[in-house]
Amino acid sequence: MLALPKSQVELVDNWDALGLRATHSIDYHCADVFVPATHTYLATTTNPANGGAIYRLELVNMSAIGHTGWALGVGRRLLDELKLVAAAKSGTRNAAVDTAQFHAAYATAEAKLRSARAWAMEVWRGIEDTLDTSELTSTEQDTLLRLALNHATWTVQDVGQTVHRWAGTAAIRRGPIDRILRDLGTGTQHITSSPTVLQNCGKWPSGAQPRAHWEFLDLTP
Repeated sequence: MLALPKSQVELVDNWDALGLRATHSIDYHCADVFVPATHTYLATTTNPANGGAIYRLELVNMSAIGHTGWALGVGRRLLDELKLVAAAKSGTRNAAVDTAQFHAAYATAEAKLRSARAWAMEVWRGIEDTLDTSELTSTEQDTLLRLALNHATWTVQDVGQTVHRWAGTAAIRRGPIDRILRDLGTGTQHITSSPTVLQNCGKWPSGAQPRAHWEFLDLTP
């Protein structure tokens, strides 16, 4: 990882995405730029020069905190918005939100979201306990934090499909549900929730690579 002044790079305004537009995750180029060693570090470092226990997590593990929180927050907001839609439509002629099928679908989505959140909190509580003892996270913990992120992301994608189905035209007109669903569709494409990371996660609990360890997003034998 390199840290250098923005003036030394060429920014490329190419973030033309359907969702998460405010992140402005653009590319950049640089050439013939000298970066002193004091402004570099390995992305996999667990020996930080500054900061507290959290900085022993490695960069990708730290980013998983934000990605997991984002997914769970999106899921919560979607269900809250669907609740508002249901309240507005309830009692109108042939309102789908007054059916037992809608109530069951909402309950199922609520249970899925809360379950994903509970597991993520369990995983990270264990990681915090480990870091508090000045120890590094184990391969199992590194696996579970990636797996909990993947599970949360795709659980919320499933919740989003439920919201899209029952929100009716509120899901296709410009508004919070439309925007959040576009954000969700973009966020699921991040590499941290990709099929390859999930496949790597499965190698550890299944016993396929019992001596492996994580290097960024790869489970290395």
